[in-house]
Amino acid sequence: MTTRRELLQLGALTSAAAVLPNLAVGEVPKAQKALRILILGGTGFTGPHQVRYALARGHKITLFNRGRRPKEWPAEVEELTGDRDTGDLSALKGRKWDVCIDNPTTVPFWVRDAGKVLKGNVKHYVFISTLSVYADNATANADETAATGVYEGKDAYAESMDNVRANMSLYGPLKAASEREVVKWFGKEHSIIRPGFIVGPDDPNDRLTYWVQRMARGGEMLLPGDGADPIQYIDPRDLAEWTIRLAENRHFGTFNATGPNYTLDSNAFFYGLRAVTTAGASFRWVDDAFVENNQLSPGGDLPVWVPRAGDSVGFATRDVSKAIKAGLSFRPLAQTAADTLAYFQSLPAERQQQLRAGLKPDREQELLKKWAERAKS
Repeated sequence: MTTRRELLQLGALTSAAAVLPNLAVGEVPKAQKALRILILGGTGFTGPHQVRYALARGHKITLFNRGRRPKEWPAEVEELTGDRDTGDLSALKGRKWDVCIDNPTTVPFWVRDAGKVLKGNVKHYVFISTLSVYADNATANADETAATGVYEGKDAYAESMDNVRANMSLYGPLKAASEREVVKWFGKEHSIIRPGFIVGPDDPNDRLTYWVQRMARGGEMLLPGDGADPIQYIDPRDLAEWTIRLAENRHFGTFNATGPNYTLDSNAFFYGLRAVTTAGASFRWVDDAFVENNQLSPGGDLPVWVPRAGDSVGFATRDVSKAIKAGLSFRPLAQTAADTLAYFQSLPAERQQQLRAGLKPDREQELLKKWAERAKS
C-alpha cells in the first residue's frame, strides 16, 4: 500500500516531470568558433551524442574507427577507417585537427600509438577515462587529487582489450596508466574526463533501463539498502555535450564527471524514477546484509546503486565541483528516466526480453518471498 509520504513524494516528482518539455525547447546555439574535431570511436554509446551536438554547434567532424557500426548523421561527417588493436592509424597521418576526443581507449598502447601520430597535429587531446581509476573508494567527497591505481603486471603496453574483458580487475589500473600516457604525449594541452555510471537512453548495459522498465511493470519490487545511500550518475547526453563545450573553451586538466549537482540519495532516486511510470510499483527495501548474504552484486544485479559502507563509502560522493565550474550541467532525473523508458519501449520485443543488468523476474520474486519469511521469524 502506498503511504501518505510516498504519495507526497510521487506527486512532487510527477509535477516536476510535467514541466520538463519546456526545458528542452530551443535550438542548440552555434559555437563562437567552428573547430575541426577528430573523434576516436564515435559510434558507440556516448559518441553519437557528441557527434550530433558538435554538428549542431557548427563544428567539422572526423571519425576514426573500424567502420563496423555505420551511422546516419544529420550533416556531413568525414569517416576514416583503421584499427587501433593492430596499430593501423595510417589514415590519421599528415592530418591536423584542433581537438581529438579519445572515447574508447582502455589500454595504454592505444594512447601511445595515437600520440606517435597526433602529437603536434592536435591542439587539445580529450581523454574519456573513468572514476574506476581511483585506488580506492574509502574516502567520502574525494576530488581529482585522490590517488589512482597502479598497474602491477609486467608490461602495460602488452595488455590488450581481450585481456581486460577476461579480467576486469585490470580495467581501472590500465585506464590510470592510459591517463599517464596522455600526459606523456600531449603535455598540458589535454583534458582527462572521469565519468561515473553513464546511464540513460542508448545505454547498451541496461543499468537505468532495468529500473525504469521494472517500475513500469508495477507490483512489488525489491530495492537495496535503506534509502539513504548516495547515488551518482550522468546522462550520456550531458557528458557528451559538456565534452564538446570543454573542447570549445580549452579547459585543460582532470575532471570528475558525474552528477547531479546536489546530494541525491537512493530514496529520492528511486521515487524520481517511479514518478515517470505511473504504474504504481511498490517498494520493498532490503538491508545490506540481505544483499550480501544472497550474493547480489551492486552495479550488476542492483545497477547504479552501491552501499555506503566499508571500501565503497565514497564511491558515489565524488567531488564534481571542478567540472561544474567548467560548465558541466545536468538534465533533471525525471527527464533522463522518461527518455530511458521511451528508448527501451522503442526496442524490438526480442531485445526487451534480454536485459543485461538487474534481477530476472523469477529471482526477484524468490528474494521477495525470502525477505518476507525472514521478517516473520
